[in-house]
Amino acid sequence: MKILICEDEEIMLTALEFRLQKQGFDIVRAEDGQIAIDKIRTEDPDLIIADIMMPHVTGLELIKFVREDLQKDTPVIVISALELDEVVLEASKLGANDFIAKPFRPMELILRIRRIFQELEPLEPTS
Repeated sequence: MKILICEDEEIMLTALEFRLQKQGFDIVRAEDGQIAIDKIRTEDPDLIIADIMMPHVTGLELIKFVREDLQKDTPVIVISALELDEVVLEASKLGANDFIAKPFRPMELILRIRRIFQELEPLEPTS
């Protein structure tokens, strides 16, 4: 599974990339929202992890781009140091699948990613 990580803090981006690669995920990096848009177009990720506060294009604008402009239902997990209810609500309205507040434990993010991928898998036919 290919995951796009959109994070402007280099240390956080590198840490997430390392942890998720150890879990067997193929990682695509984006240091800002505009790069993320370009990567979404060229890489077609299976899941997007997006920080809310990014240069050029915010995480909320990124969700809007994916849902409205591209008409894609690619799962999106929003991460943010902002725990404002309005931001979480807006992300949800725009189509985010999950929200996680910084700081967070990497295993919490991994569990949320696995849950989303399990929900996407088709049910096995019963005999």
